[in-house]
Amino acid sequence: MSDEQVDQLRVRVYPDRKTMGEAAAADAAAAMIEAIRGRGAVRVAFAAAPSQNEFLAALAANREIDWSKVTAFQLDEYVDLPPDAPQLFGTFLSGALFDRVRPGTLHLIGPTGSLEEGQARAREYAALIDAAPLDIVCLGIGENGHLAFNDPPVADFDDPQRVKVVELDTACRRQQVNDGAFLAFDDVPTHAVTLTIPTLMSGRRVVCIVPGPAKRTAVRETLHGPISTACPASILRTHPDATLYLDPDSHGG
Repeated sequence: MSDEQVDQLRVRVYPDRKTMGEAAAADAAAAMIEAIRGRGAVRVAFAAAPSQNEFLAALAANREIDWSKVTAFQLDEYVDLPPDAPQLFGTFLSGALFDRVRPGTLHLIGPTGSLEEGQARAREYAALIDAAPLDIVCLGIGENGHLAFNDPPVADFDDPQRVKVVELDTACRRQQVNDGAFLAFDDVPTHAVTLTIPTLMSGRRVVCIVPGPAKRTAVRETLHGPISTACPASILRTHPDATLYLDPDSHGG
């Protein structure tokens, strides 16, 4: 494992994807246990993507976390998918983690059938987020540098909203096909509900898991480009307690 720092962002590179996911999960679990010990509870937001598979599997296998003290959130959700759609991020997270560990409180965004419903749900979800600070935000980075569904055209480092409906960038929608979630580009919803950049950055600790060669360009821009919404993930370099977990493919040497 190599360890470096870029501005305030810790960057750790592991020899393979599995080791990376397990290390990120061990660190997240330690932070969760510490918060529960100190405050009696912990509030955690989770990303839903294939890039998180190893991390979520290792976290679900951890037997030291008292999940009854965990309030869990998701980062984002598609608008205008049917309630039984397998692509819903809430469904992904439930299968990968929540059904296995049973958090004491679980706040899923849930399916929304229209933009109006999505906007209403965004306001409701913002109120849940605002009830108390987020202790840990677990996320990835998109191929276009997005965090959650804050794509370059809609990302706002000073966003006044906590949660909002956004229109998805073409590159973002294409990634959903590349990830195998949808068969064709036109099947990917055009809009989603997402936590905004300030909400993600409000987490006391940020755990960012980014494996795979498809993310190499985004990682390079995150670490070495300007801190700009052209690459929303670059804002991670300003967080006081954020760690980026990479494998050799995403790091690129």
